[in-house]
Amino acid sequence: MAGFIEEEEFEEEDTQRGRYLTFTLEDNIYGLPIRFVIEIIGVQIATKVPETPDYVKGIINLRGRIIPLIDVRLKFGKEEIPYDERTCIIVIDVNAVAVGLIVDKVDDVLTLEDDQIALPPTGGSVGFENRYIEGIGKVNDAVLLLLDAEKLLRTEEMEIIENIAIDNA
Repeated sequence: MAGFIEEEEFEEEDTQRGRYLTFTLEDNIYGLPIRFVIEIIGVQIATKVPETPDYVKGIINLRGRIIPLIDVRLKFGKEEIPYDERTCIIVIDVNAVAVGLIVDKVDDVLTLEDDQIALPPTGGSVGFENRYIEGIGKVNDAVLLLLDAEKLLRTEEMEIIENIAIDNA
């Protein structure tokens, strides 16, 4: 029986392999592995939390669950812009901690084959946001920056976010 459950979990995970939720920040298209995505919601008013980085916009109560919000635009060192009707929150689960990522707009869910993904550039040209990129997706003439959801939230940031969630549970 246990072997059947493990096999079933493997098949479920396999159906998510190569699938990415794509979103836009400025002129760049990013992809998050779909296995981390819980849901997509519209922007909500957040409760500010003192002594957090500028890109941590606060917390929201989502059906009884406290969700810290990170403005990905600010995290990547881009200019802050007002939120509009296209701005979304992508709620992800990273290591059993739910976090909301504020993005300019959500685009689509794409499936990429291994031959459509290249390794990210390395060396002296690595920029601030490149450390979060696990690959470069190629779809027709478009380039997708594929993010590593776990690296997106560094250890010290996870501690801040976990403390916010625990303190406000």
